[in-house]
Amino acid sequence: MNAAVVTPAVDAPSESDPLRDPGLYFNRELSQLDFNFRVLAQAQDATVPLLERLKYLCISCTNLDEFFEIRAGTLRHAQDLGIATGADGLSPATVLARIHERAAQLVQAQYECWNQVLRPALWDGGVRVLGRDAWDENQARWLRDYFRDEIMPVLSPLGLDPAHPFPKILNKSLNIVVVLKGKDAFGREGHLAIVRAPRSLPRIIQIPEEVGGGKHDFVFLSAVLSAFVDEMFPGMQVKGAYQFRVTRNSELIVDEDEVENLALALRDELVGRGYLRAVRLEIAEQCPDDIVRTLLENFDLTENAVYRINGPVNLNRVIQVYDLVQRPELKFPPFQPRQLSGIEAMFDKVAEGDVLLHHPFEAFTPVLELLRQASEDPNVLAIKQTLYRTGKDSMIVDSLVQAARNGKDVTVVVELRARFDEEANLGLADRLQDAGVQVVYGVVGYKTHAKMMLIVRREGRKLRRYVHMGTGNYHSGTARGYTDFGLITADPDIGADVHMIFQQLSGLAPTIKLKRLLQSPFTLHAGVLKRIDRETRHAKAGKPARIIAKMNALNEPQVVRALYLASQAGVQIDLIVRGACTVRPGMPGISENIRVRSIVGRFLEHHRVYWFANDGAPDLFCSSADWLERNLLRRIETGFPVLSPDLAKRVYNEALENYLNDNVNAWELQTDGDYVRVTPSEGAPAHSAQAWLLSKICA
Repeated sequence: MNAAVVTPAVDAPSESDPLRDPGLYFNRELSQLDFNFRVLAQAQDATVPLLERLKYLCISCTNLDEFFEIRAGTLRHAQDLGIATGADGLSPATVLARIHERAAQLVQAQYECWNQVLRPALWDGGVRVLGRDAWDENQARWLRDYFRDEIMPVLSPLGLDPAHPFPKILNKSLNIVVVLKGKDAFGREGHLAIVRAPRSLPRIIQIPEEVGGGKHDFVFLSAVLSAFVDEMFPGMQVKGAYQFRVTRNSELIVDEDEVENLALALRDELVGRGYLRAVRLEIAEQCPDDIVRTLLENFDLTENAVYRINGPVNLNRVIQVYDLVQRPELKFPPFQPRQLSGIEAMFDKVAEGDVLLHHPFEAFTPVLELLRQASEDPNVLAIKQTLYRTGKDSMIVDSLVQAARNGKDVTVVVELRARFDEEANLGLADRLQDAGVQVVYGVVGYKTHAKMMLIVRREGRKLRRYVHMGTGNYHSGTARGYTDFGLITADPDIGADVHMIFQQLSGLAPTIKLKRLLQSPFTLHAGVLKRIDRETRHAKAGKPARIIAKMNALNEPQVVRALYLASQAGVQIDLIVRGACTVRPGMPGISENIRVRSIVGRFLEHHRVYWFANDGAPDLFCSSADWLERNLLRRIETGFPVLSPDLAKRVYNEALENYLNDNVNAWELQTDGDYVRVTPSEGAPAHSAQAWLLSKICA
């Protein structure tokens, strides 16, 4: 399997710093795109339960949608503005051309997986997604009635002529372009019409069992529209009907220096988000070229934005089948997260010692309980919280509202610009403010991505601070599907640090000096570089030196350069990077001591952990930040130490050593950019890091 294309050196390396050679860095966008091949490999893996394989296929499709909405959209914007290249030396135009080539390979692989592997396997397993050629007479009759009764009344087909110009097409919506022959009731000659499917319509339709066929028979809405579209054009002949979908740039750009009210400006931007610049056109593969050209002209796209599809253009919508089919034998076995003992008295529990939670293997309940108990405890005076993503019907939000109603001072930093959660967070902010919560939108120009909760409680004559910090969001749903660490502590220094950060976020505080925490954009970047340099100096002095870091993505050029220098000095470096990674490992004389692996399994790998050997006194941090430019330099992030030796050892064993031993779900990045799947060596037992955690923690 090919991976991120190796970036050639386009500029001569600086004589003073050969490590600036662009050929030493992979391109971030291409590396991120290639992550989806590893996700798709899970869909192709026969050892994975069948409906889970379907889910992986849909995840790869959804990820690709977001990639075009954000990464490709941003690149086109950079191309328009003539923005300079990054460390890899590639221009936006070059990257976009390579994206098209690589994405086309991914799309082909996705539809081959669907058409040739998963759909037949599902059929054999009694789950049938029926194409038009597979409908029997009863099913066709039922679907026609369904079309007439449930679908056609909400459709508004639009014939294209001078009085009816090409309509606005919503981002990622399902549409049918219809080729017509004949004249309508007004004598107008038919040519083309557009049928837009409102989002109120289900994209997957289940055929009732009594109609005939199987218990789990499904049809794509696109197939029904194509089959019965002639009913919307009586008296005319339908010569062809071709589904298409356009993807648009969804990166909101708000000039925060020019607005007085960020929330109001963001609301205005959200209104038009679905109609921003087009970046991709998906079209049925049999669609005639002249119609494709017409669509491209209307969307202001070129040929390298077209993806011809052998199947439904919205393949990711088949994920609904996963929820509709209750077949436990076709899914991963259920598991019960371990519940922390003593959660009925969380303050007493934390007072006894720090609490480490490893999600999803350990329940998120202690965090919810801590906040709920704080909202009702008369000794709790104040609660401060950051919220980036919370999910619908959040117990976290309920407790914050209740705390404010109970007279406690509650301050919440809501990040309005959490991508694709902007609208939800605007509503969240309104609800909190209505309850009397002081809502802060963070710092202009810097997203607040840190995960922090601070509770101030009176105990006797003193005030004591209780803190929760995490690598993931305050979202009960993702806590069941993402791997993350959470730390609950009453350590005075950490409490004081978190208190100062909240003051900085809510006020106009000066630069602060923290005792325990690292903070972006001030000390986290420098702190990481300092610790990499320390390992480098230890290696040069002949001392054992090692770095192990786990994160979602890595591209910050100064960090990559520091890692190269460390490798040259002899530091052994293991990087566990789920997605995009611009480090090129294994280059003689530069990065031969660097190994990069990616883990793709049942749960989404999400925790960020940095470990530095430090000459026998290991330095370990958990963090909300990846080693990306945006996280280290343009966001509010935190890195927090795990001070308890026992808990630090747990983090090391469970999230680092365990994952380095994975030979089931691990992929190793090669020097040429390929990712090669790791397999057990001869005689060695298979070891899945996530399966080991399930057996160790959840058993």
